[in-house]
Amino acid sequence: MSDRKLHWEAVFTNKQPHEVSWTQEVPQTSLNFIDSFNLPKTAGIIDIGGGDSLLVDFLLEKGYRDITVLDISEQALERAKTRLGLKANLVKWIVCDITGFETQRQYDIWHDRAAFHFLTTEAQVEKYLAVAQKAVSRFMTIGTFSEQGPAKCSGLEVRQYSEEKLQEKLAGGFQKIRCITEDHITPFKTIQNFLFCSFSAKKALPN
Repeated sequence: MSDRKLHWEAVFTNKQPHEVSWTQEVPQTSLNFIDSFNLPKTAGIIDIGGGDSLLVDFLLEKGYRDITVLDISEQALERAKTRLGLKANLVKWIVCDITGFETQRQYDIWHDRAAFHFLTTEAQVEKYLAVAQKAVSRFMTIGTFSEQGPAKCSGLEVRQYSEEKLQEKLAGGFQKIRCITEDHITPFKTIQNFLFCSFSAKKALPN
C-alpha cells in the first residue's frame, strides 16, 4: 500500500466530516459548473477524489443516473455508501489512485474538487493529464487551491494554481471555458481560496 493511500485511509478512518477542512454542506459551485454544461441527465459523470463528498447526493437528487465516484480511500467511499443507503446502488464506486486509473470508458463530465492540487511532482501531474485526456469526451471542471490558498492541506504539501498556470497544464487536451475564484469556509471557520475552472475536451470541439 502506497504512502498516499495509507495517509488517506487513516484520515477517513479517524476523522469525521466536521473535522476536515474540505467538507461542504452544499457543493454549490461544483453543481453550478456541472449545470452550465447543459447536458442531459443521462450524461456520464465521474467525480475524481470524491471521497465522502455530498456532491453525489445532490447529483442523484437532480436526476443524474450515470455517476461514478473515484477515490484512493476505500474507507471514504464506504462512508458515502453508508450515508446513501440503497441509493448507493445507483452509483459506480472505484477505489483507485487517479494516477494509476485505467479505463476504456469515456465520461461526458470529469469533476475534480481538491484532488489535482495534491499531485506535487511533474510525473504525477503528467499521469493525471494522460488519464483525463483519454477518459474525458466533453467537459472537465476542476477546483484547486489558488495562489492565495493554503500551501498545505491534511498535513500534505499541495500545488497552488493561477488561472494561467492551470490553463497551461491542461492545454494539451483541453480548452478553457471560464474560471472563478471563491473562498471556501472550512468547518472550523477558516478561509481557503479556491480556483475553479471549466474546460472543453479539444477532441469534442468542431474543427
